[in-house]
Amino acid sequence: MSVDLESVETPATGERIGERSRNTRVAIARTKRRKGKRKLLLVLILAVGTAAGIWFWHNQRSQPEQTVAPAIGKVARRDFTVTVQAIGAVKPQIGAEVRVGARISGRVVRLHANLRDRVEEGQTIAELEQEELQAAVDERQAELELAEAKLAALSRVFPREIEKAESEVTRWEATVDLAKKELARQDELLEQEFISQQERDRAEEKLLVAQAQLKTAHKALEVVNTNSEEDQKKAAAEVARAKAAKISAETRLAYATITAPISGVIGSVSTQEGETVAAGLNAPTFVTIVDLSRLQVDAYVDEVDIGKIEVGQEAVFVVEAFPVKEFQGKVMAIYPKAIIQDNVVKYVAAIEIKSEYEGFLRPEMTTTVEILLEPRSVLAIPSKAVKRDSGRNVVYVPGENGPEIREVKIGWKSGSWAEIVSGLAEGQEVLLDVPDQEQGNGNG
Repeated sequence: MSVDLESVETPATGERIGERSRNTRVAIARTKRRKGKRKLLLVLILAVGTAAGIWFWHNQRSQPEQTVAPAIGKVARRDFTVTVQAIGAVKPQIGAEVRVGARISGRVVRLHANLRDRVEEGQTIAELEQEELQAAVDERQAELELAEAKLAALSRVFPREIEKAESEVTRWEATVDLAKKELARQDELLEQEFISQQERDRAEEKLLVAQAQLKTAHKALEVVNTNSEEDQKKAAAEVARAKAAKISAETRLAYATITAPISGVIGSVSTQEGETVAAGLNAPTFVTIVDLSRLQVDAYVDEVDIGKIEVGQEAVFVVEAFPVKEFQGKVMAIYPKAIIQDNVVKYVAAIEIKSEYEGFLRPEMTTTVEILLEPRSVLAIPSKAVKRDSGRNVVYVPGENGPEIREVKIGWKSGSWAEIVSGLAEGQEVLLDVPDQEQGNGNG
């Protein structure tokens, strides 16, 4: 029994089975045709690619090999503005930082200064106990008054004694004159035989006695004058000694009041009220005063560069606390004594600060310093042309048989340029890049 599938209907949809089968066959045929076209297209693409590769390979082999010319530079004169870099520190200028202490021993009664206080020159910072020192001053004052009284008494007494001695001299001078006249009369009377020899001898005796008394009076006057001068000198010396002793006592009393020798800010306090300080070979420090308006920068310059530094050169520096703020300065001194840092010899170049810095800089801040050297016109080549060969600086120059090696002496460097001190002439060409295989084969 045969069944016509095309005429049979499905119970659910009423669709005939024969129509579905025909549609399926059509869809399969279309799919096969699309796959065949894709295979054909892929084969065509592979064939074209293969042909293009063969043509490119053949074309490259048929062309001669090309070489790239090496880069060349010239020795030319350039203006170099070179800087010397150094690490430094902010320091107080000489005399801008003072450690204030006591020159005598004693107990601290009052301390008038605290950290960060502003003090002016002459302002009282601390006071020591003063009772014993004041008593010493009073004692020396009494000694001075006693010495002055003694000197005043001598000044009154000696003039009267001198006057008395002088009057004695005058009296005996008059007596001698009278005795001489009496002896002369006696001589005349003796010649006229009006008197005896004995009376004439008594007159001569009176003259001799008067002369002896006059001589004694002169001696007494001389002694009085001498004693007066010596005693007055001694009394005056005693007065001077008493005055000096008083000044010494007053000075020690003044030491008990410690004052600020400079104006500035209290940087440290090392003594407290009630402590007893003992002054020995070193005065005990009470406070440290720093004048923040007198700061400088000490730049530690390597010994290789110190010969390039001169007083008056401009400088710039920054501190780590304010890395975006640049301060201007100028070299004001180069210290002669070297400093050894990590086995490296360095010299201190003192930098005067030209910019306003109050409120920014403080002592011991670390700085990065650049010292600007004077511009120089030098012969220079690109730094990349300089090579190292057996510990030497060399360059390669074009030669008839290829690159030739030349030893050169290098000076300053500025950016990508290096100064040629010797070994090359102006206008001469140098190779910037030398092939590795040729670097060791140059002709000297």
